[in-house]
Formats: sequence, C-alpha cells, structure tokens
Amino acid sequence: MMVASAVKETLGDLNKDSFVTLLTKLIGESKYVQNNPPDLIPEEDRIVRHVREALLPHSTATGGGPLILNHVTYKPNRGNLIVEYPGTEPGKILSFVGMHMDVVTANPFEWDFDPFSMSIDGDKLRGRGTTDCLGHVALVTELMKKLGQTKPKLKSSVVAVFIASEENSSIPGVGVDALVKDGLLDKLKNGPLFWIDTADKQPCIGTGGMIPWKLHVTGKLFHSGLAHKAINPFELAMEALKEIQTRFYKDFPPHSKEQVYGFATPSTMKPTQWTYPGGGINQIPADCTISGDVRLTPFYNVPDVIKKLKEYVEDLNKNIEKIATRGPVSKYVLPDENLRGRIEISFDEASSGVACNLESRGFHVLCEATKDAVGHVKPYSITGTLPLIRELQDEGFDVQTAGYGLMSTYHAKNEYCLLSDMCQGYKVFTGIIAQLEE
Repeated sequence: MMVASAVKETLGDLNKDSFVTLLTKLIGESKYVQNNPPDLIPEEDRIVRHVREALLPHSTATGGGPLILNHVTYKPNRGNLIVEYPGTEPGKILSFVGMHMDVVTANPFEWDFDPFSMSIDGDKLRGRGTTDCLGHVALVTELMKKLGQTKPKLKSSVVAVFIASEENSSIPGVGVDALVKDGLLDKLKNGPLFWIDTADKQPCIGTGGMIPWKLHVTGKLFHSGLAHKAINPFELAMEALKEIQTRFYKDFPPHSKEQVYGFATPSTMKPTQWTYPGGGINQIPADCTISGDVRLTPFYNVPDVIKKLKEYVEDLNKNIEKIATRGPVSKYVLPDENLRGRIEISFDEASSGVACNLESRGFHVLCEATKDAVGHVKPYSITGTLPLIRELQDEGFDVQTAGYGLMSTYHAKNEYCLLSDMCQGYKVFTGIIAQLEE
C-alpha cells in the first residue's frame, strides 16, 4: 500500500489549467476531424500535432524526458500516436487505448453554441468532442505528461494509444485495426488494456452486437379503390415483421448473464426506417422496404441470429397464405394471375458485442480505482456497439472500458463534459497505475 500511495502522491491531481488549455486547442480542430466519408474525411494529424507539442518536451526525441513517441500513419494526415512511459520490469505493462481523434458531425445551426470552439459554462466544457472523445485525448495526454515530468520509478510500462478513425469504418486500415494487424500493440496483451471511450465514470463491462437488416416486400401495384386486385406490400410487411419479431424473441430471449452484467435491455429486433417508391394516395404500391437492426447481447452469436432470420423469411414465403391479413379483401396471393407476394431479407455489415472478463486483474483494479475516486462503483452494460473492442478481445487483449464524459450528450447536439468528472477520471487512472505496482 505504501508503494501505491507514493505513486498517487507523485502523480497528484489533474492540472486543470493545462487540461483546459489543451482541450481548447483540440476542440478548435473538431471541425476538421468530423468523420462522415466521402464528404467529411477527418485529418487526425491536427490533433496529433497538439498532443505531440504537449509531450515532446518530456520525450526521448528531445532528450527532455523518458516518453517514447511513435507517430504511425497509414493514410495522409490520418495518424495514430503511441506514447510509452517505460517501466523497470520487462513484460509488465498496462495501457490506455481508444482515445480517438475523430468526432461525429455537428450542424452549427442546430446548436445553442459554436460546436467547433470550446466554451466554458461553470463546470461545463462545451463543444463537439468534449465527451466523445477529444476530452479523453486531452485527459490521457495530461496523464502521460505528468509521468514524463515526475518520472516515478514504476515496474509497469504505461502505454497510451491515441487512435484515428473510430467513428466511421467505411475507410479501413487507418486506425487501431491497422495497428493490431501490424503487431504494434502485441505487447499490450501482457497486461490490462483500458479502452477509454465510454461515459458516466463507471466501468462499462458489456456492449451489444449489431445486425443491420432490410426487409424488402414485393406486392402488386393497383388502384386503392380496387384493393381486391392488389397485393398490399405494406400490410404484408407489417404482418411478416410481426411474425419475425415474435419468433426472434422466442429464440433469443433474455439471457441469465444479462443480469450479472447489468444490461439495461436484452437483445432486441425492431424497425427504424420505412421506404417505398412513392405514388399517389390512391395507389397501393408495388413494394416497400422496412429497415432496422438487431441489438444482440454478447451471450448470443451473430451468425446464429442471421441464420435464423433467413429461415424465418424462407418459411414465411413458403406459407404466405397463412400470414394474417387485414380486412375481407386483403390477400398476399392472386391465384388467377399466378402472383404471390414476396419477402426478402438482407444484411449490412454486422458486429459482435463484448462481455469483459469480470475475473481479470484489470477489472478489479478499475473497480477499486473507481470506488476510490468517484465514491462508489456500479458497473453497467448497454447494447450500444463498440466493434473495435470485440476485435481486440478476439485478438487476446484483456479489455476493460471506462469513460468520463456524459452519456446524455454522447453524439448529441450541445455536447459537453464536466471538468469535475474529468478530474475524477484522472484519479481513476492514477489509482489503476498505483494498484498495479503492488
């Protein structure tokens, strides 16, 4: 305990002035790191430049300190930055990863303040990226800076990995996926990896998988005054989807482990969008498409769900006469014309959820550090997706997740974080480092 106390005392509290100054610079770049290709391709090196400026005086590159900086770029202007504070025991390591340098888009006309310049309202630090995730970039930079300044003698190496291209994966081979592929993070498997990109100061121990789906339904176009001569794709789509959902919830009910992990919801399948070709109010259209997603807790397998959904649709097509109709002339088969309604399901790229290892040393030190800094610990899980984490877990990393922004402002208009929360986040980080020295 004496060693842990000495480490925490050496690293002290977050330097608020330095943190706010750095975050102001980062939010000032947020307009240029919006990630929505092909229109908006972020230039994460704008963020890297400010982080490097803060850390270079304490690095081996200048001779001013022990920090080892590695700027890794796979696409022009789209770098990642790996920062290491070397420990004394080979192979003993911990890492903070996932602080991404891109942001989601923001429309200034919809905000109450300028999203692309930081403003301060009491404890609130306001601007796009304050919660997700430039606030964490600044916070971990300040941690590494303090390590470089104070030079505590640690057994463990401490590594920070600032990544590009988290918010949109349509351009592959830019961020953490490329770093893993090139083996640049392999040594991080020797210790806990803390992914710093969630919110609300508590350990996030589970996330959901996502299966985007489209249900395309073909009927027969006809005048709405002669409904008996049409196959109404809207009615077929609604009844078919109801049956598909009923079967889904029977085959993938709430799982017993969801309570252990504190998931807010079980697995769900629901529609979120509806499209059709258009036409007059007096036309029954020829087809329509319902789109939506499955959010899947990590205790079920994505391929199993996709297989089942395809089976449901195949069975419904074979037995389309048995699907419930709506009213005396509603039908999905026109025998005289040899026409049958048709249901097709397709899928966009799916991702799997994550269940963090609750037996790992990383989980226990995160919980203890959170309790010490925040006053209580209550791990939670959500069926939001963090596909990059699952990929790391599959590669053999002990991934734990946390974050110190606000879930209520995540990807939202008028985004902000609280300086007091970031101060507690810094204490969690120093508590983790200190415990792992014992």
